[in-house]
Amino acid sequence: MQQNSTHWVFGYGSLIWRPGFAFLRQMPALLRGVHRRLCVYSYRHRGTEAQPGLVFGLMPGGSCRGMAFEVDDAEWDGVHAYLSEREMDRGVYREATRQIELADGDLVPSLAFLADTRHLQYAGKLAIAEQVRIVRAGVGESGANPEYVLETARKLHELGISDRYLDEVVAALNGTDVPVVAGV
Repeated sequence: MQQNSTHWVFGYGSLIWRPGFAFLRQMPALLRGVHRRLCVYSYRHRGTEAQPGLVFGLMPGGSCRGMAFEVDDAEWDGVHAYLSEREMDRGVYREATRQIELADGDLVPSLAFLADTRHLQYAGKLAIAEQVRIVRAGVGESGANPEYVLETARKLHELGISDRYLDEVVAALNGTDVPVVAGV
């Protein structure tokens, strides 16, 4: 049996626009069975325990379009360690291997980080107004929470990826009826 010489990582939030690791190539991808939602309280990157932010997680149901990153096997241990430190903070995500569909139609196994619905930091399905209230107030070691949401939306639009839920959050965050993401 031939061993894979590369590994794939599925990004659906800040990994799309700030992966922070070396990769061979990136390609839009689809992950079925989960959807992107602001459903995780951030006590580190986009908020603090005293003033949590809100970050994306993958929740059961639907599908999610994002970005897949191909990583050389020789770099995998370092990339995996980096991603574990970045994404597994306080155990709010579960690491999983899921099949993704690349933009070219290929199906490949990929590392994905799913929201742990049993974790204390799991926010669940909050109303848009509550999400916006939390996001506007959140600031953590990686910056302001609104920047995280708006930059993710901007990059998705740049890639031609439509996300009606995120567009609704952005419109509410901007105080408009129409999403405004270009000026981030």
